[in-house]
Amino acid sequence: MSDAVDLGDAYAHCDAAARAGDKDRWLATLFAPAAHRPALAALYAFNLEIAGARARIREPMAGEIRLQWWREAIEGRRPGEAAGHPVAAALLDAITRYRLPRKALTDLIEARVFDLYDDPMPSSADLDGYCGETQSSLFRLAALILADGADPGGAEAAAHAGVAWGLVGVLRALPHTSARGQVYLPGDLLARHGLTRADIVERRDSPGLRAALAEMRALARDHLEAMRDAASSAAPAARAALLPAFLCPAYLAAMERRAAAPFAGAEEWPQWRRQWILWRAARRL
Repeated sequence: MSDAVDLGDAYAHCDAAARAGDKDRWLATLFAPAAHRPALAALYAFNLEIAGARARIREPMAGEIRLQWWREAIEGRRPGEAAGHPVAAALLDAITRYRLPRKALTDLIEARVFDLYDDPMPSSADLDGYCGETQSSLFRLAALILADGADPGGAEAAAHAGVAWGLVGVLRALPHTSARGQVYLPGDLLARHGLTRADIVERRDSPGLRAALAEMRALARDHLEAMRDAASSAAPAARAALLPAFLCPAYLAAMERRAAAPFAGAEEWPQWRRQWILWRAARRL
């Protein structure tokens, strides 16, 4: 059995991890009530652990084993080990304090198994489901935290925010994921534009690829519009959970400025500019 970590130290570890590894979401927590920020950081640090599984392994089976450990920790089957892991300890405390649904977290883990392998994303519907389980669930769980565990409403807004955020993430990560042989662009989209998996992993620029990426950007904007329309259905206290998605329009515009170089790295934004976008969005929510 592992020695239990101090919860204060565990939450501080999560805050540092989120700040270093998920700066956009961490910046958004600064617009949330201070009392709820530690739990938000725990949620986002957990997401970093799961989303980064592939980067830490050489073989998919090792990643499967690691993800299974997290499933068992969340389900309460590894209490001693979880108590000694700062992210797990903080997350489990947040689950209890805010009555977070464990199934949403284990579903997120299950969806991330896809990341461990080089299988192509079969269809747009599959990508939508992947974004829903890996991203929309985070927006929903953040809303629960901000609502102090009560029903936060706004399920539709969280769903659209997550899909938009996920699509933007897929597009921004294209240079990285294609280089390591992964294809998140859905098969039906590729076929519609005369593309194959090989075009992506071999990083072939073409009019068809640019058209496919433009279609994905348009779809992300549709989801952002739907999120804005549905945001008022969320409890006022929970609406700050949607803030990260308000960075998407700026990222989409940056991609369009660099559309002639689809495999170039994503444009890096200074922290002050992201904070300014989030501040403006927070005033309107």
